[in-house]
Formats: sequence, C-alpha cells, structure tokens
Amino acid sequence: MSLVIIRKILAWCAVINIGFLLWWFLFFIAAHDWIYRFHRKWFKLSIEEFDTIHYKCMAIYKISIFVLNLVPYFALRIVG
Repeated sequence: MSLVIIRKILAWCAVINIGFLLWWFLFFIAAHDWIYRFHRKWFKLSIEEFDTIHYKCMAIYKISIFVLNLVPYFALRIVG
C-alpha cells in the first residue's frame, strides 16, 4: 500500500469521525431531554452527571480523532 493511499484513508477516517462527532453534538443539543429520559430508564443519573459523561466522552473522542487520524495524516504529508 502506498503512502498516498494511506493518507487518503486517514483523511477520510478523520472526515467521517468529525462528522460523527458533529452529529453527536448537534443531536445532544437538539434532543437533550429525550436522550436523558431514554437513558434514565436504565441508569440513575442526575442531569449534571449525564451532561458531564457526554461532554467527557465527546472530549475523549475528539482527542482520539486528533491522535489517531489527523496527526498520522499530517506526519505522512510532511514525509512525502
């Protein structure tokens, strides 16, 4: 597999992951109460705990996108 193909794969992975993160954020903002009621059936969470969990998970996911997709992509752009 050539570096060009790997760069394209990493770029598309980053685009797809950023799109998913944006969808998650917008869905969380638009349907916050519905999502909270849905999860409250299984877990006893306050709204503050629920929000904290989601924002922490979004932050971890965003960091993962940078570390696993964007940094290798830019490193391969620099190399060749």
